Amino acid sequence: MKVLIIGGSGFLGTELVRQATTAGLKTAATYCSRPGSARGTSWHRLDLRVPEQIDEVLEAVAADAVVNATSGHDDWSVTADGSIRLAMAAARRGCRLVHVSTDAVFSGSLTHYDESCLPDPVTPYGAAKAAAESAVRLLVPGAAVARTSLIIGDGGSAHERMVHGLAEGTADGVLFTDTIRCPVHVEDLAAALLELTESDHAGISHLAGPDPLSRHELGVLIAHRDGLDATRLPAGRRADLLGPGALDVRLDSTATQARIRVRLRGAREFLKIGRAGAPCEDGSFTGG
Repeated sequence: MKVLIIGGSGFLGTELVRQATTAGLKTAATYCSRPGSARGTSWHRLDLRVPEQIDEVLEAVAADAVVNATSGHDDWSVTADGSIRLAMAAARRGCRLVHVSTDAVFSGSLTHYDESCLPDPVTPYGAAKAAAESAVRLLVPGAAVARTSLIIGDGGSAHERMVHGLAEGTADGVLFTDTIRCPVHVEDLAAALLELTESDHAGISHLAGPDPLSRHELGVLIAHRDGLDATRLPAGRRADLLGPGALDVRLDSTATQARIRVRLRGAREFLKIGRAGAPCEDGSFTGG
């Protein structure tokens, strides 16, 4: 199988490229401003706002499967329109399509969301992702749409960098105590996405960890793992701020987990061990 990873130079995309090449898959990837450094991968510049570029890349790669792991944030022309253009191009070529979506498609009014729940976004980003989901499923009925949550790694994610900045006094901000998500490790997520890519599963999948945590609780876990002073992490409430934003959104991945081989670990598990493979010095593995 030859797989094309859209957004291959991003945080998730980099891990997808690494695992795909390690597994022996013929791998191509796209970038917007700078290609990745992975060997054994052909890199192609792609702007999802330019329809002809999409067709050119898909023709050049001739991939059997396409994984859309890009994030245009709240830029509708990329996150919604770009994903729709990509789905149309994949449909024309008969490619397998796996589209990565997000828990931001939900408002938090239900708290627990399984794969059958319909989107009800309250932010521009969530609305763009919800629009992309609907279009992908209509244009490519056999596509897999995988919703995920806050993605954590071994120091490289935006949330981990923020925790370091706050603990070290080099960044401003707070970690919300009332914003609940189900973090997932980037290695688990990438492995599950590649498993979906090589399957024929269609429809919605949820790929999130089983541990619901506030951003502050998650920050404390990261601080303990990395030997930072967790007491330096400022706490705040998202509900006290103006503007839209979902608070408690817990992706229920039970149904998806039952049919995939990859085990999606909870943050309390994957943040127990420090980078060197030794337990945290203070023995504290949980947030507060």
